[in-house]
Amino acid sequence: MATMTQSLEDYLEAIYVRIAEGKPAQVRDVARMLSVKMPSVVKAVRELKKLGLVTQEPYANIELTAKGSRVAKHVLGRHTLIRDFLMKLGVTRKNADRDACLMEHILSAETLDKIRTYTERQ
Repeated sequence: MATMTQSLEDYLEAIYVRIAEGKPAQVRDVARMLSVKMPSVVKAVRELKKLGLVTQEPYANIELTAKGSRVAKHVLGRHTLIRDFLMKLGVTRKNADRDACLMEHILSAETLDKIRTYTERQ
């Protein structure tokens, strides 16, 4: 059984963002967004399918399941919270986005809650 890794979270988030923008989530688009090769996306989609987070017929768009959408919203929420927090500290959006992508996978739930509380008071 596949397990959710940091890398798979990144793929899921990219798929979610693409769909949220009203665009189809295709392997080539996700590869471009994440600066990876298409076979890497194909492998990740296979793992996400095993987890019940996405569906995809051969050569078709990648679709999120209801569960996939919930998980992706959670992942994106962590990213957005950290990015916004870093920007309040004066970090540029470009750097805040890059750093948030790294930090969102390692911060504890307690730390994220404290960042959320602090950010909401500011």
